[in-house]
Amino acid sequence: MLPLSPLSRRFLLAAGILGALSVAIGAFDSHGLSAYFAANPDREPTFNTAVQYHQVHALALLLTALLHQIAPSRWTRLAGIAFVIGIIVFAGALYLLSVLQLRFMGAIAPVGGAALIAGWLCLALAAWRGGR
Repeated sequence: MLPLSPLSRRFLLAAGILGALSVAIGAFDSHGLSAYFAANPDREPTFNTAVQYHQVHALALLLTALLHQIAPSRWTRLAGIAFVIGIIVFAGALYLLSVLQLRFMGAIAPVGGAALIAGWLCLALAAWRGGR
């Protein structure tokens, strides 16, 4: 195995931790929160959206780490940072909104969503700039 750059290593570490956490939270949804969501069925779709975006973007972070290792650029660096921030802010806000019913988190979630979008756009810029 090739030695990893420090940033790729950090992104891989974050992807592993965030990926494992997404599975654990998804399992907690199925087992530990079933009674809560039976009593509050309107809250479960929000929680499930958080888990879904959390999992997908943990994988995106994993791929970003690998891409940064192969073709490092400021755009792959920014993509990884944006994905980490986006997962924490977007999914975290939705988790808190659905479980603790903290309504103000509904205003925070779009900030995380914007970070996730920025991560994808940074990957697109990495591809566009890398072709030159």
